[in-house]
Amino acid sequence: MRAAIFSGPHSVEVGERPDPVITAPTDAVVRVVLSCVCGSDLWYYRGDSPHDLGPIGHEFIGVVDEVGPEVRGIAKGDFVIAPFVYCDGTCANCLAGVTSQCVQGGGFGNHGIDGGQGEAVRVPLAGSTLVRVPGSGHSDETMRSLLALSDVMCTGHHAAVSAGVKRGSVVAVVGDGAVGLCGVIAAQRLGAARIIALSRNPSRQKLATAFGATDILAERGDAAIEAISELTNGIGVDAALECVGTGESVATALAITRPGSMVGIVGAPHGVDGSIANTIVFRNVGLRGGVAPARYYIPELLHDVLQGRINPGRVFDFETDLDHVAEAYNAMDERRAIKSLIRVSARA
Repeated sequence: MRAAIFSGPHSVEVGERPDPVITAPTDAVVRVVLSCVCGSDLWYYRGDSPHDLGPIGHEFIGVVDEVGPEVRGIAKGDFVIAPFVYCDGTCANCLAGVTSQCVQGGGFGNHGIDGGQGEAVRVPLAGSTLVRVPGSGHSDETMRSLLALSDVMCTGHHAAVSAGVKRGSVVAVVGDGAVGLCGVIAAQRLGAARIIALSRNPSRQKLATAFGATDILAERGDAAIEAISELTNGIGVDAALECVGTGESVATALAITRPGSMVGIVGAPHGVDGSIANTIVFRNVGLRGGVAPARYYIPELLHDVLQGRINPGRVFDFETDLDHVAEAYNAMDERRAIKSLIRVSARA
């Protein structure tokens, strides 16, 4: 089969890989319809984080082509969303709702597991991992939003939930990538009264506003901290969503959050100063988040997508096919795109 192959920094090209086959009775093989490039993929692409040479990509939706004899709840022909981490659904962590830390789980597109940026994927623990999408004939707009549920919308939602966003909250979202923009959706969905989006990019500012942001701030660092202090009468926000992972973004999120409140952190950390513990202790600001338990969140968010209440698929502003996957990475690396969608096959 054809799939994206990571050959080292700044080198992702389509190549040939063995067709996936059932190797365990709980496996399924999914034919990929849509995939995409994640912001975290850029850390590998830029050489900032290690990644095995070979398959890449962890976000995909598609059609089940084959199931192992012990797979329950999923059948051949089902149209499914794959959360970016597979899980058994029965371990203590899964039962606590933290499916991203399943003791038997793992991620797609690394360490010998097929990547979502390819024609097909072997999905371990398929019955407890894949989420069947009801209905048929979904519009292209809906399909894009279904793809967003495989990671980015769930991650934005996790930031909002971790930060304790509730009805009436004043929220700041640090980061204007796809996760940050989905964090705006999540904060609005949870009833935030005011949502301050930090962005200097006009197209992203526009999308953040469409998703529910009430205020846009172009400032960064100390200037952003001062501006939010002024907007909140010197108090700070009730909840901050940290959706980047750099030292500056984490420091900003902690500084703008009022004492007694929480930062929901979901950005993959790079260059974060360990002294943030001083802020947590001496300003009484909490820090919570981590890898989003997408499998736990997908069912409730899927309902809202199918009802047309949320449309996270709008974050996909660049589109190509598998043959041009390199351009999908380049567009995001050069910030010409918020998030790149890759069309792999037809649904039928």
